[in-house]
Amino acid sequence: MTWANLVTCLRLLLIPVVVLVYSAGFAGAGFWAALIFTIASLSDFLDGFLARRLNQVSNFGAFLDPVADKLLVAVALIMLVADYPVLVAASSIIIGREILISALREWMAGRGHRDAVAVAFTGKLKTTFQMIAIVALILAGPGWPAWIFTLGLVLIHIAALLSVWSMIEYFSKAWGALFPKSD
Repeated sequence: MTWANLVTCLRLLLIPVVVLVYSAGFAGAGFWAALIFTIASLSDFLDGFLARRLNQVSNFGAFLDPVADKLLVAVALIMLVADYPVLVAASSIIIGREILISALREWMAGRGHRDAVAVAFTGKLKTTFQMIAIVALILAGPGWPAWIFTLGLVLIHIAALLSVWSMIEYFSKAWGALFPKSD
């Protein structure tokens, strides 16, 4: 178990904590849940930094890190949809895209074309919008200005559009391997 993998495991352990704190209903629960979600989100940068800096890149870490990222986002979006049904479409697009791209990456890696679907700038941009949106949406509620919810709503829909755009990019890059020309 490396330091990077320990950070990734911490991110996984923080997922139910975010849900429990958010659902607890005490004054300030949204703030604390948003803070814990932010820490979990930022731990993604930390584990990558540690893996590279300490030369601790591992197959286990390469598997676990994206799983932790996708679980954090999917669980947070499902939790938020329960309170804000207006998020169903954007959340479905984001979660659906994550499943499709994960499957595509696994399929491409199995055929020796892992690099064709490496993380692209659009995917990173989508992740940035998505994380900020989720923090805003977790914060939104009693005692917070209404613009915070509006900001989260706008950003999550931008993230959904970027999800579709990046998915098209990934599938375009993989097209030749998905549908090779027959001779």
